[in-house]
Amino acid sequence: MRSISTSSFLRVAHRGGSALAPENTLAAFRHALTLPVDALELDVQMSRDGHALVFHDETVERLSPGQGNLLDLDLAYLRSLDVAAHFPGGWPQAQQMPTLGEALALARQGGVQVLLEIKPGLRADQYCRYPGIVEAVAREVMDARMREQVLIMSFDWEALPLIKQLLPGVRTGVLVSEDVWPLHTTDALTKLVAQARALQCEWIHLDATLFTPALPEFFHAHAFQLGLWTVNDPLDLQSLARTGVDALTTDHPDLFLSVEQ
Repeated sequence: MRSISTSSFLRVAHRGGSALAPENTLAAFRHALTLPVDALELDVQMSRDGHALVFHDETVERLSPGQGNLLDLDLAYLRSLDVAAHFPGGWPQAQQMPTLGEALALARQGGVQVLLEIKPGLRADQYCRYPGIVEAVAREVMDARMREQVLIMSFDWEALPLIKQLLPGVRTGVLVSEDVWPLHTTDALTKLVAQARALQCEWIHLDATLFTPALPEFFHAHAFQLGLWTVNDPLDLQSLARTGVDALTTDHPDLFLSVEQ
């Protein structure tokens, strides 16, 4: 059993710590569990035949010897691929693309939370929601008995109230980058808070490049928690840990060993 964290913020391993092990694999998640992390971040896509899988890209070429778009590929083919094949420096063992159920079971066993990003599909430069992905995520979270340990996020903001309907009480958060919601525009923060509230979210997760020192107090005053991604510079991680943010996500979860609490 993992000891209770004394961290003032949630320490999150991005894709399981993709700088240290093949991203979004059980190997990465197991390695992250040996480090001082409170949560695993993972991405959920779907196979053509309706299985929720932990994988970041819409296509398989970057991480595996395979070819094709997940929209067109069945579970059997996707599970045959070694998604550690292109890990820099190599990886000693082939890694299957995990199912969401496998990843949630490992997190539950490890006593950590899960930041789960629902990804959209992509075809011909057009994003689309995978048919049934919200229902599949809700079902897997319920089956794993992880409702209270999961935070569900997405750039597909309209999926978030849908997941609330299926999983009442589950925490959700909007993902925000400059191209999604430019924060430098007039009244941008106030409008973002209003939108997140309308979506019934509890969290706002920002690209760390959008951070300013006033943001934690602003979002906390409006009853939102603030997370930042992806912080890979050791000095930045040390500095941001003292700002009052509620979660920091990094590809290098080993850096949490040196972050002062």
